[in-house]
Amino acid sequence: MSSRGVRRSRGEEEEESYFISMADMMVGLLFIFIILLLYFALQFQQKSKALSDAGEARTKILRDLKTEIERRDSSVKVEIDTRTGVLRMPAAILFAKSEYRMTTEGERAVGVIAGAMAQVLPCYSFPRRKQGCPDTPHSIDAIFIEGHTDADKMNGWADNMDLSALRATSTFRAMERAVPVLDALRNREKRPILSVSGYGADRPVDTGTSEAAKSRNRRIDLRFLMAAPPPEDLVQMLTGQE
Repeated sequence: MSSRGVRRSRGEEEEESYFISMADMMVGLLFIFIILLLYFALQFQQKSKALSDAGEARTKILRDLKTEIERRDSSVKVEIDTRTGVLRMPAAILFAKSEYRMTTEGERAVGVIAGAMAQVLPCYSFPRRKQGCPDTPHSIDAIFIEGHTDADKMNGWADNMDLSALRATSTFRAMERAVPVLDALRNREKRPILSVSGYGADRPVDTGTSEAAKSRNRRIDLRFLMAAPPPEDLVQMLTGQE
């Protein structure tokens, strides 16, 4: 065999070895990519399930509250919006026009609602009540008592923001007076779950200009925010481990 033939054979072997090494590297990179893809897919699945389950827990809270309010007094009418996590109280049952001081009838209605909250919320707040409660890792992070008005100018007020904030505060104080234990309810970080906010006319539920639309926009909303479960509860929830 000539030296030229030997050199050609060795070159072919080196070229073949090079391509095999490149193929092995590409397979290895593809394997790493698949592992990372599976990891991120699992993370997304976990977060999606946690959010979905938290939404279901919030829906149950709202429905249980509405049922408990109707059981206590069927004349107290509230609405629930499970999509946004809101229990809605029309302002007409709580306040006279342009007033932030609650009417006698409003105090009574808020007392009924506060009593229902004291029955339902300890299942989802801290200290946690176990008896008669669903077995769930989810808990309430905060409940915003939100004041809302229509867009009409109010005599004697700088703007509707002032009126909405004072109405939210009045509702909060009326709840405290009716059921003082509500003030002791805490979230996972041991902070009070109840707080107040006022939005004036900035968040209408009805964009119409009729009196019926304005009446819908004058309201007190209780907006429920759920806390994400701690990692150990999340793992148990996803794997079914005891």
